[in-house]
Amino acid sequence: MLELMYITNRPDIAQIADSAGVDRVWIDLETKDKEKRQKNMDTVKSHHSISDIKTIKPLLRSAKLQVRVNHIYEDSKSEIDEVIKAGADYIMLPYYKTVSEVKRFIDFVRGRSKTILLLETVEAMDILDDTLALPGIDEMHIGLNDLHLSLKQDFMFESVANGIVDDLCSQIRAANIPYGFGGIARIGEGLIPAEMVLNEHYRLGSTRAILSRSFCMPTPDQSADEIRMLFSKELLAIREYEKQISGWSPDILNAKHIEFQNAVSSVVNTIRQQKG
Repeated sequence: MLELMYITNRPDIAQIADSAGVDRVWIDLETKDKEKRQKNMDTVKSHHSISDIKTIKPLLRSAKLQVRVNHIYEDSKSEIDEVIKAGADYIMLPYYKTVSEVKRFIDFVRGRSKTILLLETVEAMDILDDTLALPGIDEMHIGLNDLHLSLKQDFMFESVANGIVDDLCSQIRAANIPYGFGGIARIGEGLIPAEMVLNEHYRLGSTRAILSRSFCMPTPDQSADEIRMLFSKELLAIREYEKQISGWSPDILNAKHIEFQNAVSSVVNTIRQQKG
């Protein structure tokens, strides 16, 4: 089964996610340059704080706490020290472009937390072999949103459909580092249905994924019990689907990949038509 991550700084939702079986609750501190990069995009731009780590960590019973910090900047060491002191189990470095940035990140963490690299730039792709040779990297995640912008593509799943993510996964797998990519909506939902995305995770040997924002979007009028029932139901649906596909042969997964490619091509064509 995939390790599933859910982004929230709400203590009540964090507890619901934890009790439903989410593997990691994710606090997102990344703010630097993100608004500029993803301007006019319907993406998650969080406003979390280090105090959220201190609030939520004691509430978790099974899930681990993952924190995305900012890309390397002048106060990165101080930020990372504070995040570790607050209780982060995993720390993720986003938007790196050089081996030097990765080295500094690993040095700042100093083994006090698990490290995750978020590969989401062409520059990070170009230095992947050199990056993977560094000691101290526990996991990698391929960030499809920023990566498709860096590649000047029209849709976030193009790099999965055209083989780019295949090549990245092969390199990471050869280094014996666990990896994942992108996010998953509810079963039956999404521009590319969640089932198709899950098929790709299993085809590519991915072992972790983010539950997308649309997976659970609590409204002010929903009670805690309603949110809990919804979250548990949708998470169970993902787990049940995983049971179905976990025994599929490579031939079946490859056939499903062609269906995925066709679905992505259809979305891309629509986007380009809308652009004129």
